[in-house]
Amino acid sequence: MTSATVLNYWRAGLPDVPDEVWRHPRLEVLLLPDNALARLPARLGTLTALRTLDLGHNQLTSMPREIGDLTALSDFLYLHDNRLTALPDELGRLTRLAYLNVGENRLTALPDTLGGLAGLVELRAQHNRLASLPDALGGLRSLRELWLRGNALTSLPDTVRHLGALRELELRENAFTTVPEALRGLPLLRRVDLRANRLRELPRWLAELPSLEKLDLRWNEVRDDDPTVAALRARDCVVLR
Repeated sequence: MTSATVLNYWRAGLPDVPDEVWRHPRLEVLLLPDNALARLPARLGTLTALRTLDLGHNQLTSMPREIGDLTALSDFLYLHDNRLTALPDELGRLTRLAYLNVGENRLTALPDTLGGLAGLVELRAQHNRLASLPDALGGLRSLRELWLRGNALTSLPDTVRHLGALRELELRENAFTTVPEALRGLPLLRRVDLRANRLRELPRWLAELPSLEKLDLRWNEVRDDDPTVAALRARDCVVLR
């Protein structure tokens, strides 16, 4: 069966990638979620026709550098709910990738090569150990959704101001004491979730974001009489309590 383009091993109890996978060099979709994978062979890089790769809910502690050889990945790369502490720089070679989920890992940093993901539309890095983000994040000019819940972030890089396509931003459960200045003027930003941070006041420019539809500020210390809150209430786009 050398013509298979999709292989699905969801919840198959696998400790390793099955040998059958390597018999399908033109494989386009490989699904291996909810198994017991602890490592991936460098041979993964030979699957150069892959468009989607799902490795979520496993026990991976690292990714092989050969992940960068999968330059046809254009749809989804799921790496969430593993034990990853770092991502290889070669990840930045996946210039066509649209969706990347590295949430629920043990990442303390994202690689500087992240900016190479020119086609990325959605990035999920929630529930990691990130205290900062690379300046390269600003290179993701196609990015529409950014999910960063449950990290240790206190700021965003100034380069975020270049994310002109950004629409959804989740910063819930971090350590922000001020709304990041980098968000100022983002033309398409519609929804911002800042729940459970350490905010006490809001900048006036926040009420001037042209596309803002919902700003969630619950479980912060922002006062009802904050002048920016009043301006946002006039637009019916703020949740405070």
